[in-house]
Amino acid sequence: MTGLSLELVERDVNLMHRLRLTIAYDGRPFSGWQSQSNQNGVQNHLKRAFLALTPKATKLHGAGRTDAGVHALAQVAHIDVPYGRFPATTWITALNSHLPPEIRVLKCWFVSPKFHARFSAIGKIYQYRVWNHPVFNPLEIGRSWHIPYQLDLDLMRQAAARLLSTHDFASFAANRGKPDKDTIRTIHEIKIRRSRELLTLHFDGNGFLYRMVRMLTGAITRVGAGRGSLAWIDQLLLYPGKAKASYTAPAEGLYLMRVKY
Repeated sequence: MTGLSLELVERDVNLMHRLRLTIAYDGRPFSGWQSQSNQNGVQNHLKRAFLALTPKATKLHGAGRTDAGVHALAQVAHIDVPYGRFPATTWITALNSHLPPEIRVLKCWFVSPKFHARFSAIGKIYQYRVWNHPVFNPLEIGRSWHIPYQLDLDLMRQAAARLLSTHDFASFAANRGKPDKDTIRTIHEIKIRRSRELLTLHFDGNGFLYRMVRMLTGAITRVGAGRGSLAWIDQLLLYPGKAKASYTAPAEGLYLMRVKY
């Protein structure tokens, strides 16, 4: 074999492909998306699955963090894997065979090396589920927030309308240890729907701060329960960060539905 041929073989061995994944998970057993020291982040489990299949897999990047207990129907991630190791569809089966049943890779395909799960994203859609009935359906435990008292949908929709468009949402962001440099976000749409006992709140925005969706949900339901006013929402937006919404919906009702690119 000539020197040129050997060089081409070495180059092929080291060649990497960028793999894009769509992932669903039940957030209850895990410590959130991000890798944790207890090795129980969703990211930890996915990294171990990749290492079981190829030691050459590189860093796994997600579209964003979800807290412990938060679910995802379509989290997005990417990772660079050796060229030709598996077809994209085989990665799905291979990874799922090494993952706990609460985490499933739904789709895989090869993408341009310019694609980045986080930095290429232009928005996200979340859903929050509320079981609004005096009796909590046991099948909803860990999957929705139980609010046993009556909520006024008209007031909730009025509160949601005030939160649309571009604002400084510092009053609707929890402290992750240090303040966010940029707390301005745009919410394109908030839909609130009722189907008998189940309320769903859909949030479509260009990005969300730490616990922002849960704090928005808490504020909207507080108004709907008559425990907060529309003027209170206005004040939180008018004086961002001076006071916090301080009423955060629990994690288990929140679902990451889609990442927009």
